[in-house]
Amino acid sequence: MFSTETNLRVRYAETDRMGYVYYGNYASYYEVGRVEALRSLGMSYREMEDSGIMLPVLTYSIKYFKPSFYDDLLTIQTIIPEIPGTRIKFLYKMFNAERVLLNEGETTLVFVNIKTGKPCQAPPEFIDKIKPFFTN
Repeated sequence: MFSTETNLRVRYAETDRMGYVYYGNYASYYEVGRVEALRSLGMSYREMEDSGIMLPVLTYSIKYFKPSFYDDLLTIQTIIPEIPGTRIKFLYKMFNAERVLLNEGETTLVFVNIKTGKPCQAPPEFIDKIKPFFTN
């Protein structure tokens, strides 16, 4: 299993009239966690796209426990629970500064060849970077 943490601060524009983070913003927060997780492995979305692979989201789910508010410092724990094939699964746990669990989520993305528009295997160089986290 691979796991990393990313912090971000809630901006005023991301809240609703009640002062809560608008629920639709959590998808973009998870994207921040996902992008930074890949970056920490030594591979960026941009590099994948430049190499001819895109990663569209296939599924997205979230379960809310407590709200986030303007100026909260959030920690997004991003987990890759298994070595990817044509799909890569990300699990998320979001905490506030007091480490209270606010929500949990999951996304599945598909490796797609940009030229053909068809699913393909994860790039070998990506597998090489993530594999050490799954061997004993």
